[in-house]
Amino acid sequence: MDTLVGFKRTNYCGEIRMTDVGKTVSVCGWVQRRRDLGSLIFIDLRDRTGILQLAFDDGTARDVFDKAFSVRSEYVLAATGVVRERSSKNPELPTGDIELEVTELRIISQSETPPFEIIDNCNAGEALRLKYRYLDLRRPSLQRNILFRHKVAKVTRDYFDENGFVEIETPILIKSTPEGARDFIVPSRIHKGSFYALPQSPQLYKQLSMVAGFDRYMQIARCFRDEDLRADRQPEFTQIDIEMSFVDIEDVLSIGEGYISRLFKEVLDVDIPLPLPRMTYAEAMNRYGSDKPDTRFGMEIFDVSDIASKCGFSVFSSAVSGGGSVRGICAKNGASVLTRKEIDKLTEYIRGIGGKGIAWVRLTQEGTTSSFSKFMTEDEMSGVIKRAGAETGDVILIIADTKNSAVLSQLGALRLTVAKKLDIIPGGRFNFLWIVEFPFFDWDEELQEFVAMHHPFTAPMDECLQYLETDKARVRAKAYDLVLNGIELSSGSIRITDPELQDRIFRLLGLSEEEAHRKFGYLLDAFKYGAPPHGGMGLGLDRIVMQMLSAESLRDVIAFPKLQNASEPMTNCPDKVDLKQLDELGIAIKVQ
Repeated sequence: MDTLVGFKRTNYCGEIRMTDVGKTVSVCGWVQRRRDLGSLIFIDLRDRTGILQLAFDDGTARDVFDKAFSVRSEYVLAATGVVRERSSKNPELPTGDIELEVTELRIISQSETPPFEIIDNCNAGEALRLKYRYLDLRRPSLQRNILFRHKVAKVTRDYFDENGFVEIETPILIKSTPEGARDFIVPSRIHKGSFYALPQSPQLYKQLSMVAGFDRYMQIARCFRDEDLRADRQPEFTQIDIEMSFVDIEDVLSIGEGYISRLFKEVLDVDIPLPLPRMTYAEAMNRYGSDKPDTRFGMEIFDVSDIASKCGFSVFSSAVSGGGSVRGICAKNGASVLTRKEIDKLTEYIRGIGGKGIAWVRLTQEGTTSSFSKFMTEDEMSGVIKRAGAETGDVILIIADTKNSAVLSQLGALRLTVAKKLDIIPGGRFNFLWIVEFPFFDWDEELQEFVAMHHPFTAPMDECLQYLETDKARVRAKAYDLVLNGIELSSGSIRITDPELQDRIFRLLGLSEEEAHRKFGYLLDAFKYGAPPHGGMGLGLDRIVMQMLSAESLRDVIAFPKLQNASEPMTNCPDKVDLKQLDELGIAIKVQ
């Protein structure tokens, strides 16, 4: 093999243009492919910036030509030559007008035949590509994604630096305070029987940074949650974390909006109109059945409980009399797609997420058919159709339940499923939305009691303080989420800094004074020494990049992601460890 001794790269492959014709340049990269035409050899050399064609012909020195003949895919080469205009141009390549007439060629490293072809849209399965992720990452699309992510991170740091934020690194090994998702725990060798946790967020440390007087904190932080994976969730993820002192909700939202506007303009050259629209949690649930609604399409929820309460259809009337509701969505022009068979599939889907089923009305040129019309008068059925705003060609889908929250959440899920079936979700749009005034408490059906919807340092809205003990359902939080196209990008709140109010909240959440101090004593003690009012948020960097690129999965924008079962096939982790390591930690494995 050759070496790079005495060789110096002058250009990246994808940067050379017609303006460089006649120049002598040196490039390095991987062989995308070699074409042997007898007296003519072409090699497509690839690096992270693109592809450059290397040319070897009758004018090439014999030893260089022979070396080019021996080259195979994914060999690592270094080449020097003169840039010349191509006789046969390739308009699909940025470098398609030129090629490199090679005068010196070095084979730096050979390659075995890869387990799959290093091209976009290769037919290899994801499991195989993740096993050889270092090869998968050579594919141009993934390289573009990772470079795009780098630019997002740079713009992020620039924006917050220009707005007076200080980047502070917080610990990765912290005290376990399991709230919400499960912690990843790490055993201590020195303190046997004790454990660290990996942070679900830097929440407490960034609040301590406010007490310390840094005023504006930011961090691109690694966070960890031991929970089930989805397309938009990984066990370890990256969060753009901010905290600000002497602020209210408007200040935090303003900084967040400025960041989004700057990011999309600088990275995508997309103008995001400000201020971003806002919607209360209650309105979002009533209109879309979700606290992270996708507003790129309509199909909003309508309520027919008043009509249904007096009708002869017991499924409807009993739902209303039981304290619930009857609501629906109208799929405009959906009759051609939502056949009886398709509606049956949707019914099974709703039952699969805990629902009881779907009542329906189909309005076609042949007439109106329904699963419940025989139980309703003509006026009642007309009232339902009018309330839905339905016309010929539309399909009405209705859900009834004694629990209003169940009706809304099921319709929210059904709305998205139907929209995908009808292919009515427009691409290329970025519909941002702030969701504000979240409930402070959430009703737990299993426990039959109110539990915290947010972390225990979230402040209630001032006008709701009077209801904390007497009417928990009326208490709203100074909490806010940023939603983009139905995906939650960020979550944040104004924090509690009043010791008396904090003690009150702990009691309402069932935390004794002893338990509160055991879990959060260091923060509570810090608040005794002059805590400024503060608030902040965490924005999911992975999700932001995923949405900006319209990627299908977080795995497309993370260099070394995990599979859906939280494993990494490339390194075969998680894996067993030596018994000696467990002995040092004082840990024994319980076989189940």
